Amino acid sequence: MSTVRVGLRCDAGPRRGVGHLVRSLALGEEFRVRGARVEMFGAVEGVAWAADQLAARGVPLRPGPDTPAELVAAARRHALDVMVLDSYELDPAGAGALRAAGVITLAVVDGDTRGQDADLYLDQNFATTTVVTTGRLLAGSAYALLRDSVVAARPPAPRPPAAVGRPRVLAFFGGTDAVGAAPVLARVLLSTGHPMDLTVVVGRPAVEAQLATVRPGRGQSLCAVPPTDELPALITEADLVVSAAGTSTWELCCLGAPAALVCVVDNQRESYRRVVAHGLVAGLGELPELAGAGMAGRAARAAAARTLHGLLTSPARRAALSARAWAAVDGRGRARVADAVLAALPSATPSN
Repeated sequence: MSTVRVGLRCDAGPRRGVGHLVRSLALGEEFRVRGARVEMFGAVEGVAWAADQLAARGVPLRPGPDTPAELVAAARRHALDVMVLDSYELDPAGAGALRAAGVITLAVVDGDTRGQDADLYLDQNFATTTVVTTGRLLAGSAYALLRDSVVAARPPAPRPPAAVGRPRVLAFFGGTDAVGAAPVLARVLLSTGHPMDLTVVVGRPAVEAQLATVRPGRGQSLCAVPPTDELPALITEADLVVSAAGTSTWELCCLGAPAALVCVVDNQRESYRRVVAHGLVAGLGELPELAGAGMAGRAARAAAARTLHGLLTSPARRAALSARAWAAVDGRGRARVADAVLAALPSATPSN
């Protein structure tokens, strides 16, 4: 049997963030386990951590084809059997062009297919309402794409209630924190007045400089750390996690983390509302409101601080979030996606 060749088309950078790359790379890990050859196509600029992730796994990075014709040419040049498209910026016609060229195409979407004509669509958002008119839709958190390091750290059961006088709190907002959420949420956390050891993952120097102006109160500490491969361990060690409502939501759920999320960009809004409504996480609101000036901004921050104070002081609330989150994402999503992709191939299967 010939080796299946898989291309992953996505980009990462200080303004784009690294969410697309992280979930594409998780799927790439699954294909590699099955003996497939995996190559990344795109731009990974200004984010050393992201480039290191590719290098550590031996996944080559090729220039990113943008137009439909360029995608087809790259697929032919590298003899690809499968192309995974994970981008909000690529020409939607690329998927159809790849299909017409005989390349099995998986489009990773977030509520909107953008008119793409793919063989398969993946929307890993909880209770998604995405509709497709052609191809097959893999819908919901059962298909969440998670890295090896996250799956390996998944606990055998959700966390039991545990009373702690000085909770360990972890805050992170994607690989780059492109919108500068960390200083805003650090201030809200510390404004609760509750003792805590707060660790904040800082992805950019500008965010680090802003965070340096935040002063903890009595019984509180604040430690800034750079993006790290040890994030799953930090999550499992934390009593409470505060994060953005992006792709990391599914990592938090898989690890059974008691979490409070903030919606930082528009395309997170629907997923954020669903996971909050189903009690998988606590909701802190939207970043523009939390960062806003005047009475509206103060009211939004006060409401978020009340939610956080309730979580910091209630082991039962944290345990309830952990139980629902842990049950929602079992860590086997990428295997289900790979099964569907390989089943769509005409005849080839990856060699071992």
